[in-house]
Amino acid sequence: MENSLRIAEPVALARPRGAHRFEAFSPKLARRLTFYRRALVEQWVLLEADPAVITFCERPGYVNIDRQQRLADFWVRYVGRQELVILDDSRVDEKIAQSHRDLDAAALPIRRVGQAELAAARVWIDNWQRMLPCIVANLSLVSPSVSRAIERFLDHPQRLLSIEREFSTRDPVLVRTALFGLLHAGRVSAPDLHTQALSLLTSFVAAQANS
Repeated sequence: MENSLRIAEPVALARPRGAHRFEAFSPKLARRLTFYRRALVEQWVLLEADPAVITFCERPGYVNIDRQQRLADFWVRYVGRQELVILDDSRVDEKIAQSHRDLDAAALPIRRVGQAELAAARVWIDNWQRMLPCIVANLSLVSPSVSRAIERFLDHPQRLLSIEREFSTRDPVLVRTALFGLLHAGRVSAPDLHTQALSLLTSFVAAQANS
């Protein structure tokens, strides 16, 4: 297998007949992504939101599973390990791209993701779909000193309402952006977001406060 650490660009894929086209921007990769299935967008959100994921690549290459060529949906690298992700709704009859990339299915573990798993993460995914546009649009405008101040303030759980009140002299959009950026980086956690919609009552706490 080729050196997986060099997998940085997705295999080019023509838009399947009748498929929707979804465009997104990944803060983790600092580039645009294109998907043709809603489930792939949802899986991308889960990877983007996971601070344990160092990097990833959509459509990394083809693997042979049960004697059929299948385009892997994602290659993912964590600290000390890598994996391929294939969604259960992935098609096995997609036309192989002319400049395709073959991957050795035996060299990396393959994680299958079913619709039930995505459905179970629905609230978390929906919340991140609200937060990611804020990060993409505004994070470059956030001063590191603001992020550090918010992280210090979260030495114990604080609701979003209290955070915005504490930093009321600053632009509220940038305060939220800084907070969501800290969450994206794994420096802040918000367990409520797994089960409840983002609101002024959502509680956030610095990761170091939980350690």
